[in-house]
Amino acid sequence: LLHHFPTCIAQLCVSCFSFCPIQEIIEFPILKLNGRTMEIESTFHMYVQPVVHPQLTPFCTELTGIIQGMVDGQPSLQQVLERVDEWMAKEGLLDPSVKSIFVTCGDWDLKVMLPGQCQYLGLPVADYFKQWINLKKAYSFAMGSWPKNGLLDMNKGLNLQHIGRPHSGIDDCKNIANIMKTLAHRGFIFKQTSKPF
Repeated sequence: LLHHFPTCIAQLCVSCFSFCPIQEIIEFPILKLNGRTMEIESTFHMYVQPVVHPQLTPFCTELTGIIQGMVDGQPSLQQVLERVDEWMAKEGLLDPSVKSIFVTCGDWDLKVMLPGQCQYLGLPVADYFKQWINLKKAYSFAMGSWPKNGLLDMNKGLNLQHIGRPHSGIDDCKNIANIMKTLAHRGFIFKQTSKPF
């Protein structure tokens, strides 16, 4: 049950190449949420230098708000994942006695995108990325309706103001945290929704 351990909220932002099977992570944000108070305790946020398609498309920039200068010269995905691991350790999230779980808006980020890009680059996927809570499923259990438009529908259904820009990874994380806090205050208990790998 979520209320007994910290939660990591991740919402990856990817480059958009509709004509190409390789999409790349260009923003890697994580918020650490206290499972008891539902308050944000720590933030990890880095932009990622794409390597297959180093130039962002105008569509990608328009969708995400991420411009070329924000990813140029940034660490590679491998380097960012190493820093995620360091941050997880610093936050005490790798301690075997501490239970934590990721929360995403949908299954795609951790079920498809991250493992797919790691496989393409020959990188291992850390075990902590292999279980998560899909906020869309949690919301549908709590509210009885499926949020077709993701965070926008969940905010509307809970009478919450949308925070920041849609499709900004770090802003999406803040919206996820706000939705979780609201549902928790209504008595909803979050549980893992992903199936074990």
